[in-house]
Amino acid sequence: PVFAGKNGSAIDNFSCVIYNVSLMNCTWQAGRDAPGDTQYFLYWQNSRDDEETECELYIKDENGRNTGCRFQNVKIKTGKAYFLVNGSSKDSLIQFYDEYIQLYRIEILTPPLNVTVNCTRDSAGCIITWQPPLTNHVENVKCFQYEINIRNK
Repeated sequence: PVFAGKNGSAIDNFSCVIYNVSLMNCTWQAGRDAPGDTQYFLYWQNSRDDEETECELYIKDENGRNTGCRFQNVKIKTGKAYFLVNGSSKDSLIQFYDEYIQLYRIEILTPPLNVTVNCTRDSAGCIITWQPPLTNHVENVKCFQYEINIRNK
């Protein structure tokens, strides 16, 4: 069967985020009914053309159990990336967890660059300028919308 393994042994709360343009963190929690010796392994495939690869840098909890993965040099491609987390235990079979994620939806953009404010002494006011943030996937800078919040004058 597809979901062979002990019920409640698959991971919970899987989530990933891309930050600083090309870094990605994925985290999860051990299944609530997973045996204590369960170890989890993450495999991912960025696009259909890429090979499936295992996480190279696991994040571990205090018991040495893998509860996340750090990725470097991530490129956002069209289509969905595939993530699979399976587990192993001496005591029982562990259910796997898998998910398809469109990476552009999980990118946290850097702040706009080179923000400058020039104010004049007369009532002409201030000129605020900036450049678009660095991003992994946005080709057209006209896509960005900005909001300026002026606290006090």
